[in-house]
Amino acid sequence: MAHTFAQHLRAWWAHRQGLDGSLAGATPEAVLDRSGWARSVAGAGPYLTLFARAGTSRSEADAAVAARSIHELPAARGCTYVLPAHDFALGLALGDAFGNGDMAQARKLGVTDKEIDRLCTAVLEALATGALAPEALREATGGASRSLGEDGKKKGLTTTLPLALGRLQASGDIRRVPVNGRLDQQRYAYTRWTPNPRSGTTLSETDAHIALAQRFFRWIGPASLKEFQWFSGASGRLAKEAVAGLQLQPAAPDGAVMLPAADLDAFRAFRIPKEPRYALVSGLDAITAARRNVTDLLDEKDLEREVVSDASLKAIGRLSDLPSHAILDRGRLIGLWEFDPEASELVYALFTGKPDAALRAAITRTETFVRDDLGDARSFSLDSPRSRAPRIAALRKAGKR
Repeated sequence: MAHTFAQHLRAWWAHRQGLDGSLAGATPEAVLDRSGWARSVAGAGPYLTLFARAGTSRSEADAAVAARSIHELPAARGCTYVLPAHDFALGLALGDAFGNGDMAQARKLGVTDKEIDRLCTAVLEALATGALAPEALREATGGASRSLGEDGKKKGLTTTLPLALGRLQASGDIRRVPVNGRLDQQRYAYTRWTPNPRSGTTLSETDAHIALAQRFFRWIGPASLKEFQWFSGASGRLAKEAVAGLQLQPAAPDGAVMLPAADLDAFRAFRIPKEPRYALVSGLDAITAARRNVTDLLDEKDLEREVVSDASLKAIGRLSDLPSHAILDRGRLIGLWEFDPEASELVYALFTGKPDAALRAAITRTETFVRDDLGDARSFSLDSPRSRAPRIAALRKAGKR
Protein backbone atom coordinates (compact mmCIF):
# COMPACT_ATOMS: atom_id res chain seq x y z
CA MET A 1 0.00 0.00 0.00
CA ALA A 2 1.37 3.38 -1.01
CA HIS A 3 1.66 6.00 1.71
CA THR A 4 1.51 9.75 1.43
CA PHE A 5 4.42 11.95 2.44
CA ALA A 6 2.32 13.23 5.37
CA GLN A 7 1.87 9.68 6.67
CA HIS A 8 5.59 9.00 6.29
CA LEU A 9 6.44 12.19 8.15
CA ARG A 10 4.09 11.49 11.06
CA ALA A 11 5.31 7.93 11.49
CA TRP A 12 8.93 9.11 11.38
CA TRP A 13 8.26 11.67 14.10
CA ALA A 14 6.63 8.98 16.25
CA HIS A 15 9.66 6.75 15.67
CA ARG A 16 12.16 9.47 16.53
CA GLN A 17 10.11 10.33 19.59
CA GLY A 18 10.22 6.74 20.82
CA LEU A 19 6.44 6.35 20.57
CA ASP A 20 6.84 3.12 18.59
CA GLY A 21 7.85 0.90 21.51
CA SER A 22 11.59 1.36 20.92
CA LEU A 23 12.04 3.03 24.34
CA ALA A 24 10.18 0.39 26.37
CA GLY A 25 11.89 -0.01 29.73
CA ALA A 26 14.35 2.83 29.12
CA THR A 27 15.48 5.05 31.99
CA PRO A 28 13.86 8.48 32.40
CA GLU A 29 17.16 10.11 31.43
CA ALA A 30 17.38 8.05 28.23
CA VAL A 31 13.77 8.88 27.31
CA LEU A 32 14.35 12.63 27.62
CA ASP A 33 17.60 12.41 25.70
CA ARG A 34 15.84 10.69 22.80
CA SER A 35 12.46 12.41 22.73
CA GLY A 36 13.37 15.86 24.03
CA TRP A 37 12.84 17.90 27.15
CA ALA A 38 9.42 17.48 28.76
CA ARG A 39 7.47 20.71 29.20
CA SER A 40 6.64 21.12 32.88
CA VAL A 41 3.85 23.38 34.11
CA ALA A 42 2.87 21.55 37.32
CA GLY A 43 0.79 19.13 35.28
CA ALA A 44 1.00 15.44 34.45
CA GLY A 45 2.93 16.05 31.22
CA PRO A 46 6.38 14.79 32.31
CA TYR A 47 4.91 11.63 33.83
CA LEU A 48 2.85 10.92 30.69
CA THR A 49 5.91 11.56 28.51
CA LEU A 50 7.86 8.87 30.36
CA PHE A 51 4.96 6.43 30.70
CA ALA A 52 3.91 6.60 27.03
CA ARG A 53 7.42 5.72 25.88
CA ALA A 54 9.01 3.56 28.56
CA GLY A 55 6.17 2.50 30.86
CA THR A 56 7.82 4.48 33.67
CA SER A 57 5.90 4.48 36.95
CA ARG A 58 5.49 7.64 39.00
CA SER A 59 7.77 6.28 41.71
CA GLU A 60 10.48 5.57 39.13
CA ALA A 61 10.19 9.08 37.73
CA ASP A 62 10.26 10.62 41.22
CA ALA A 63 13.31 8.52 42.10
CA ALA A 64 15.08 9.85 39.01
CA VAL A 65 14.33 13.41 40.14
CA ALA A 66 15.60 12.65 43.65
CA ALA A 67 18.78 11.13 42.18
CA ARG A 68 19.19 14.18 39.91
CA SER A 69 19.37 12.11 36.75
CA ILE A 70 16.51 14.32 35.54
CA HIS A 71 15.40 17.70 36.87
CA GLU A 72 12.96 20.55 36.26
CA LEU A 73 14.77 23.72 35.18
CA PRO A 74 14.17 27.03 33.42
CA ALA A 75 15.53 26.43 29.92
CA ALA A 76 14.50 27.34 26.36
CA ARG A 77 12.52 30.61 26.22
CA GLY A 78 12.92 30.79 30.00
CA CYS A 79 10.21 28.10 30.29
CA THR A 80 10.43 25.15 32.67
CA TYR A 81 11.25 21.72 31.29
CA VAL A 82 12.34 18.41 32.78
CA LEU A 83 15.83 17.74 31.40
CA PRO A 84 18.30 14.83 31.51
CA ALA A 85 21.39 15.42 33.67
CA HIS A 86 23.84 15.96 30.82
CA ASP A 87 21.71 18.88 29.59
CA PHE A 88 21.42 20.76 32.90
CA ALA A 89 24.16 23.27 32.09
CA LEU A 90 22.82 23.81 28.57
CA GLY A 91 19.27 24.37 29.78
CA LEU A 92 20.36 26.94 32.35
CA ALA A 93 22.54 28.72 29.78
CA LEU A 94 19.60 28.97 27.38
CA GLY A 95 17.46 30.48 30.13
CA ASP A 96 19.94 33.29 30.79
CA ALA A 97 18.55 35.58 28.11
CA PHE A 98 15.04 35.36 29.57
CA GLY A 99 15.76 35.80 33.27
CA ASN A 100 16.14 39.57 33.52
CA GLY A 101 12.56 40.69 32.92
CA ASP A 102 11.55 40.76 36.59
CA MET A 103 14.73 42.58 37.57
CA ALA A 104 14.04 45.26 34.97
CA GLN A 105 10.64 45.83 36.57
CA ALA A 106 12.14 45.76 40.07
CA ARG A 107 14.65 48.49 39.23
CA LYS A 108 11.70 50.76 38.46
CA LEU A 109 10.58 50.11 42.05
CA GLY A 110 13.93 51.17 43.51
CA VAL A 111 15.53 47.73 43.79
CA THR A 112 19.27 47.73 43.10
CA ASP A 113 21.55 44.97 41.86
CA LYS A 114 23.71 45.32 44.97
CA GLU A 115 20.62 44.75 47.12
CA ILE A 116 19.86 41.51 45.29
CA ASP A 117 23.52 40.48 45.51
CA ARG A 118 23.31 40.80 49.31
CA LEU A 119 20.04 38.87 49.34
CA CYS A 120 21.60 36.09 47.24
CA THR A 121 24.39 35.78 49.79
CA ALA A 122 21.84 35.63 52.61
CA VAL A 123 19.86 32.92 50.78
CA LEU A 124 22.94 30.76 50.28
CA GLU A 125 23.84 31.12 53.95
CA ALA A 126 20.29 30.19 54.99
CA LEU A 127 20.37 27.07 52.78
CA ALA A 128 23.68 25.88 54.20
CA THR A 129 21.86 23.58 56.61
CA GLY A 130 19.32 22.16 54.15
CA ALA A 131 16.31 22.85 51.94
CA LEU A 132 13.84 25.59 52.87
CA ALA A 133 10.46 26.61 51.50
CA PRO A 134 10.03 30.27 50.45
CA GLU A 135 8.23 31.18 53.70
CA ALA A 136 11.07 29.78 55.80
CA LEU A 137 13.61 31.51 53.57
CA ARG A 138 11.92 34.86 54.11
CA GLU A 139 12.29 34.40 57.86
CA ALA A 140 15.85 33.08 57.62
CA THR A 141 17.07 35.97 55.47
CA GLY A 142 15.59 38.56 57.82
CA GLY A 143 15.95 42.15 56.66
CA ALA A 144 17.77 41.16 53.47
CA SER A 145 14.38 40.54 51.85
CA ARG A 146 11.70 43.22 51.75
CA SER A 147 8.19 43.89 50.53
CA LEU A 148 7.71 45.88 47.34
CA GLY A 149 4.32 47.19 48.45
CA GLU A 150 1.27 47.86 46.35
CA ASP A 151 3.29 49.06 43.37
CA GLY A 152 5.14 45.77 43.40
CA LYS A 153 1.92 43.76 43.56
CA LYS A 154 0.70 45.53 40.44
CA LYS A 155 3.83 44.32 38.63
CA GLY A 156 3.60 40.80 40.06
CA LEU A 157 6.49 41.36 42.50
CA THR A 158 5.41 41.23 46.12
CA THR A 159 8.90 40.87 47.64
CA THR A 160 12.52 40.86 46.53
CA LEU A 161 13.04 37.19 47.44
CA PRO A 162 11.89 35.72 44.09
CA LEU A 163 14.45 37.93 42.33
CA ALA A 164 17.28 36.34 44.31
CA LEU A 165 15.87 32.83 43.94
CA GLY A 166 15.56 33.24 40.19
CA ARG A 167 19.11 34.54 39.88
CA LEU A 168 20.57 31.75 42.01
CA GLN A 169 18.60 29.08 40.17
CA ALA A 170 19.75 30.39 36.79
CA SER A 171 23.37 30.41 37.94
CA GLY A 172 23.09 26.80 39.14
CA ASP A 173 23.83 27.69 42.77
CA ILE A 174 20.45 26.46 43.99
CA ARG A 175 17.71 24.23 42.62
CA ARG A 176 13.99 24.12 43.15
CA VAL A 177 12.67 20.81 44.46
CA PRO A 178 9.03 19.67 44.84
CA VAL A 179 8.12 19.46 48.53
CA ASN A 180 6.49 16.05 48.14
CA GLY A 181 8.82 14.87 45.38
CA ARG A 182 6.16 15.08 42.65
CA LEU A 183 6.46 16.91 39.34
CA ASP A 184 2.71 17.57 39.03
CA GLN A 185 2.42 19.71 42.16
CA GLN A 186 3.26 23.37 42.73
CA ARG A 187 4.73 23.47 46.23
CA TYR A 188 8.48 23.86 46.19
CA ALA A 189 11.49 24.25 48.43
CA TYR A 190 14.99 25.40 47.51
CA THR A 191 18.30 23.75 48.22
CA ARG A 192 21.93 24.38 47.35
CA TRP A 193 23.12 22.62 44.20
CA THR A 194 26.42 20.86 44.79
CA PRO A 195 28.28 20.51 42.55
CA ASN A 196 26.96 23.42 40.52
CA PRO A 197 26.09 22.01 37.05
CA ARG A 198 27.45 25.17 35.41
CA SER A 199 30.86 24.94 37.07
CA GLY A 200 33.56 24.71 34.44
CA THR A 201 31.18 25.48 31.55
CA THR A 202 31.36 28.67 29.53
CA LEU A 203 28.69 28.35 26.87
CA SER A 204 28.19 31.49 24.83
CA GLU A 205 24.68 32.34 23.67
CA THR A 206 25.56 31.18 20.15
CA ASP A 207 27.18 27.94 21.33
CA ALA A 208 24.17 27.16 23.51
CA HIS A 209 21.80 27.60 20.58
CA ILE A 210 24.01 25.49 18.31
CA ALA A 211 23.80 22.69 20.88
CA LEU A 212 20.03 23.16 21.13
CA ALA A 213 19.61 23.08 17.34
CA GLN A 214 21.47 19.77 17.18
CA ARG A 215 19.09 18.33 19.75
CA PHE A 216 15.93 19.88 18.33
CA PHE A 217 16.34 18.46 14.84
CA ARG A 218 17.32 15.09 16.32
CA TRP A 219 14.22 15.08 18.54
CA ILE A 220 11.61 16.32 16.10
CA GLY A 221 13.13 16.87 12.66
CA PRO A 222 12.11 17.36 9.92
CA ALA A 223 11.09 20.81 11.10
CA SER A 224 11.19 24.36 9.83
CA LEU A 225 13.60 27.09 10.85
CA LYS A 226 10.61 29.07 12.11
CA GLU A 227 9.64 26.19 14.40
CA PHE A 228 13.16 26.00 15.83
CA GLN A 229 13.17 29.76 16.30
CA TRP A 230 9.92 29.56 18.25
CA PHE A 231 11.13 26.68 20.44
CA SER A 232 14.45 28.36 21.23
CA GLY A 233 13.17 31.92 21.52
CA ALA A 234 16.16 32.98 19.40
CA SER A 235 16.23 35.92 17.02
CA GLY A 236 16.17 35.17 13.31
CA ARG A 237 19.90 35.89 13.03
CA LEU A 238 20.79 33.67 15.98
CA ALA A 239 18.55 30.84 14.77
CA LYS A 240 20.28 30.85 11.37
CA GLU A 241 23.70 30.81 13.02
CA ALA A 242 22.62 27.93 15.25
CA VAL A 243 21.55 25.65 12.39
CA ALA A 244 24.33 26.56 9.95
CA GLY A 245 26.50 23.59 10.86
CA LEU A 246 23.66 21.08 10.47
CA GLN A 247 23.58 21.39 6.68
CA LEU A 248 19.80 21.26 6.70
CA GLN A 249 18.23 19.74 3.60
CA PRO A 250 14.60 19.91 2.43
CA ALA A 251 12.74 16.77 3.48
CA ALA A 252 9.35 17.71 2.07
CA PRO A 253 8.53 18.10 -1.63
CA ASP A 254 7.63 21.73 -0.98
CA GLY A 255 10.74 22.36 1.14
CA ALA A 256 8.62 23.38 4.14
CA VAL A 257 10.50 21.22 6.65
CA MET A 258 14.18 20.32 6.80
CA LEU A 259 16.43 17.65 8.23
CA PRO A 260 20.19 17.53 8.88
CA ALA A 261 21.98 16.08 5.85
CA ALA A 262 23.31 13.25 8.03
CA ASP A 263 19.74 12.03 8.73
CA LEU A 264 18.31 12.29 5.23
CA ASP A 265 19.12 8.74 4.08
CA ALA A 266 17.59 7.21 7.23
CA PHE A 267 14.47 9.33 6.77
CA ARG A 268 14.02 8.21 3.17
CA ALA A 269 14.69 4.55 4.00
CA PHE A 270 12.23 4.52 6.92
CA ARG A 271 9.20 2.28 6.53
CA ILE A 272 5.87 2.91 8.24
CA PRO A 273 4.92 0.04 10.58
CA LYS A 274 2.16 -2.11 9.09
CA GLU A 275 0.36 -2.59 12.40
CA PRO A 276 -1.05 0.23 14.56
CA ARG A 277 1.26 1.70 17.20
CA TYR A 278 -1.01 3.45 19.67
CA ALA A 279 0.19 6.01 22.19
CA LEU A 280 -1.75 8.15 24.67
CA VAL A 281 0.30 11.29 25.31
CA SER A 282 -0.15 14.58 27.11
CA GLY A 283 -1.38 17.74 25.47
CA LEU A 284 2.13 19.15 25.90
CA ASP A 285 3.99 16.15 24.51
CA ALA A 286 7.07 17.01 22.46
CA ILE A 287 5.62 15.46 19.31
CA THR A 288 3.33 18.50 19.05
CA ALA A 289 4.58 21.05 21.58
CA ALA A 290 8.20 21.18 20.38
CA ARG A 291 7.04 22.40 16.96
CA ARG A 292 3.79 23.91 18.27
CA ASN A 293 2.05 22.25 15.38
CA VAL A 294 -1.14 20.20 15.58
CA THR A 295 -2.12 20.35 11.91
CA ASP A 296 0.69 18.14 10.61
CA LEU A 297 -0.47 15.24 12.80
CA LEU A 298 -3.99 15.29 11.36
CA ASP A 299 -5.44 13.58 8.32
CA GLU A 300 -6.91 16.12 5.94
CA LYS A 301 -10.44 14.88 6.62
CA ASP A 302 -10.04 15.70 10.33
CA LEU A 303 -8.82 19.29 9.97
CA GLU A 304 -12.27 20.86 10.40
CA ARG A 305 -13.34 18.58 13.24
CA GLU A 306 -14.69 20.75 16.07
CA VAL A 307 -13.28 20.41 19.58
CA VAL A 308 -13.67 22.37 22.80
CA SER A 309 -10.80 24.81 23.25
CA ASP A 310 -10.92 27.70 25.74
CA ALA A 311 -14.60 26.93 26.44
CA SER A 312 -15.68 27.28 22.79
CA LEU A 313 -15.86 25.06 19.70
CA LYS A 314 -12.98 25.44 17.26
CA ALA A 315 -11.69 23.49 14.27
CA ILE A 316 -8.81 21.38 15.56
CA GLY A 317 -6.77 21.96 12.40
CA ARG A 318 -6.64 25.68 13.15
CA LEU A 319 -5.13 25.25 16.61
CA SER A 320 -1.44 25.58 17.46
CA ASP A 321 -1.81 23.73 20.76
CA LEU A 322 -3.71 20.58 21.62
CA PRO A 323 -6.97 21.29 23.50
CA SER A 324 -6.74 17.99 25.42
CA HIS A 325 -4.41 15.03 25.75
CA ALA A 326 -3.87 13.10 22.51
CA ILE A 327 -4.30 9.59 21.14
CA LEU A 328 -1.85 8.78 18.35
CA ASP A 329 -1.37 5.95 15.90
CA ARG A 330 2.01 5.95 14.17
CA GLY A 331 2.11 9.69 14.69
CA ARG A 332 -1.37 10.44 13.40
CA LEU A 333 -3.69 12.25 15.82
CA ILE A 334 -6.72 9.94 15.97
CA GLY A 335 -8.44 11.16 19.13
CA LEU A 336 -8.41 13.17 22.34
CA TRP A 337 -8.70 12.19 25.98
CA GLU A 338 -9.09 13.62 29.48
CA PHE A 339 -9.22 12.05 32.92
CA ASP A 340 -12.38 12.53 34.96
CA PRO A 341 -11.24 12.33 38.62
CA GLU A 342 -14.80 12.26 39.93
CA ALA A 343 -15.64 9.15 37.92
CA SER A 344 -12.05 7.83 38.11
CA GLU A 345 -12.08 7.10 34.41
CA LEU A 346 -10.41 8.11 31.19
CA VAL A 347 -12.87 9.79 28.82
CA TYR A 348 -12.00 9.81 25.13
CA ALA A 349 -13.33 10.44 21.64
CA LEU A 350 -11.86 8.96 18.47
CA PHE A 351 -11.79 10.37 14.95
CA THR A 352 -11.61 6.83 13.56
CA GLY A 353 -14.68 5.01 14.86
CA LYS A 354 -14.67 2.28 17.48
CA PRO A 355 -11.37 1.21 19.09
CA ASP A 356 -9.86 -2.15 18.25
CA ALA A 357 -8.56 -4.51 20.95
CA ALA A 358 -5.05 -3.03 20.90
CA LEU A 359 -6.33 0.51 21.37
CA ARG A 360 -8.72 -0.55 24.14
CA ALA A 361 -5.75 -2.14 25.91
CA ALA A 362 -3.68 1.05 25.52
CA ILE A 363 -6.55 3.15 26.89
CA THR A 364 -7.05 0.83 29.87
CA ARG A 365 -3.33 0.81 30.60
CA THR A 366 -3.14 4.60 30.64
CA GLU A 367 -6.36 4.90 32.67
CA THR A 368 -4.93 2.55 35.30
CA PHE A 369 -1.66 4.50 35.42
CA VAL A 370 -3.40 7.85 35.88
CA ARG A 371 -5.93 6.59 38.41
CA ASP A 372 -3.58 4.48 40.55
CA ASP A 373 -0.25 6.27 40.16
CA LEU A 374 -1.10 9.93 39.54
CA GLY A 375 -4.66 10.40 40.78
CA ASP A 376 -5.34 12.91 37.99
CA ALA A 377 -3.94 14.08 34.66
CA ARG A 378 -4.25 17.84 34.68
CA SER A 379 -2.55 19.66 31.83
CA PHE A 380 -1.17 22.50 33.95
CA SER A 381 -1.38 23.87 37.48
CA LEU A 382 -4.77 25.60 37.08
CA ASP A 383 -6.39 22.77 35.11
CA SER A 384 -8.88 21.82 37.82
CA PRO A 385 -11.62 19.20 37.38
CA ARG A 386 -14.13 22.06 37.29
CA SER A 387 -12.34 23.96 34.52
CA ARG A 388 -11.91 20.69 32.63
CA ALA A 389 -15.60 19.76 32.86
CA PRO A 390 -16.66 21.24 29.46
CA ARG A 391 -13.88 19.34 27.68
CA ILE A 392 -14.75 16.10 29.47
CA ALA A 393 -18.45 16.52 28.65
CA ALA A 394 -17.69 17.21 24.98
CA LEU A 395 -15.45 14.14 24.72
CA ARG A 396 -18.00 11.96 26.48
CA LYS A 397 -20.71 13.12 24.08
CA ALA A 398 -18.52 12.68 21.00
CA GLY A 399 -17.40 9.26 22.17
CA LYS A 400 -20.99 7.99 22.20
CA ARG A 401 -21.65 8.84 18.56
